[in-house]
Amino acid sequence: MKNARDMQSEKDTRNVEIQKVGVKNIKYPILVLDKKNKHQHTVATINMYVDLPHHFKGTHMSRFIEVLNLYHGEISVNNFGKILDEMKETLDAESAHMEVEFPYFIEKAAPVSGATGLVEYNCRFVGASNDEKDFVITVAVPVTSLCPCSKEVSERGAHNQRSIITVNFRFNEFTWIEEIIELVESCASSPIYSILKRPDEKYVTELAYDNPRFVEDLVREVYVKLDKNKEITWFSVEAENFESIHNHSAYAFVEKRTNGKSTID
Repeated sequence: MKNARDMQSEKDTRNVEIQKVGVKNIKYPILVLDKKNKHQHTVATINMYVDLPHHFKGTHMSRFIEVLNLYHGEISVNNFGKILDEMKETLDAESAHMEVEFPYFIEKAAPVSGATGLVEYNCRFVGASNDEKDFVITVAVPVTSLCPCSKEVSERGAHNQRSIITVNFRFNEFTWIEEIIELVESCASSPIYSILKRPDEKYVTELAYDNPRFVEDLVREVYVKLDKNKEITWFSVEAENFESIHNHSAYAFVEKRTNGKSTID
């Protein structure tokens, strides 16, 4: 092959700095920490970006994949900061940003029969490194919510629906994904399960009926419990109820009014 010009490294004269440039939607096997089994293999969707000074024409896209391959899928809270540093060094950048979204599975036993099955939770790691590092974990938890108003006005039953409660948080000490999931589920009308026998279905139906929750109740209950956790420095909570008797969703959002940083190397 003839000697080709390095087009990306050539000068650009438009004087426009780019805050984020990189690669998106990389499907990649990763290894995440699992409280019960130590590790869990899953497949993530990864976005990787760096900044680009105004005088450079382009960045080197292949180098993002090279950095990713250095860690052979072992991407976790423990080495996220190192990957960001590697991105900055390899791409000669001042800042780096990485988003890793993945399904996380927990084996749950049905409340009466004990039948076990895997429940999927969508999780996300977002890290940024500029003058300092920032790291946010997102956990989306499916639950059941039962309407207090419907219970109050109805003579026979009350409408309920599946809801998604999403928690974003920063921390000063390591926090297990499983602990966040357990906390969120305790604030709902009922957890959900992948397998329910008839006695289980009776149990969760009656549990939800005894614990009615508006969408506002969901975010407030989670807020109160998260606020007691001194390991979590900042959080936001949002809930969406996929209403069973309306052609719309109900939604609520709360945020802790502080900007505590996560501790990552």
